[in-house]
Amino acid sequence: MLLLFDIDGTLVQRASSEHAAALIAAIEEVHGIDLTGARLRDSAAGRTDGEIARMHLLAAGVSAARIDARAEAVRDACWRLYAELCPDDLAAKVVAGMPELLASLAASGAWRLSLVTGNFEPVARLKLRAAGLGRWFPAGQGGFGSDAEDRAALPGIARRRAGEAAGLEHSWPRERTLVIGDTPRDIACARADGLRCVAVTTGPYDRTELLGADAVADTPAELAAAIDALAAS
Repeated sequence: MLLLFDIDGTLVQRASSEHAAALIAAIEEVHGIDLTGARLRDSAAGRTDGEIARMHLLAAGVSAARIDARAEAVRDACWRLYAELCPDDLAAKVVAGMPELLASLAASGAWRLSLVTGNFEPVARLKLRAAGLGRWFPAGQGGFGSDAEDRAALPGIARRRAGEAAGLEHSWPRERTLVIGDTPRDIACARADGLRCVAVTTGPYDRTELLGADAVADTPAELAAAIDALAAS
């Protein structure tokens, strides 16, 4: 089965401050505006980097046409700035027990590990490398905020890439795919592609806010059990 992991709040915790700073700095650099003190009215949790950038820019009075025209430049600047800001070692930010779970899943041969994250891909890769988790998520796989601003599009992109990597003539099957994330938006993007989802409480949301998932887990051990149960159903 294909397991599509979110990153922030799912694999790592409280590891996004430098990422957020790089995105704000990129927006300011590309658009020549000052976002000092800017705050979004709605939570950024579970959104793509591109969507977060758009929200900031619209709030600052920038036109949608200009946002679209400069979106690639913002992505490139964010990656460059994050490369300068990203700590060399994010191991202390990794969710306890997650490396062991990933190692076990990878070793079993029963699972294909991939990503669905709102992070621009270069940012995601840098973050996972610093966290010591990158080796479980091969290049050329997954769905990222640099692929689409709408997170709902990302599982389909990840399934297509997984199918291509496996030599299939079609995308990886929906019935053999699970999304794993920590926000209601992870659940929503799974449902948009007709997928099942396991939500984890290691992010900003508790069980009561994640009941739309097929299963909710508090720890990697519970996540492993939920994955096994859904794979068997």
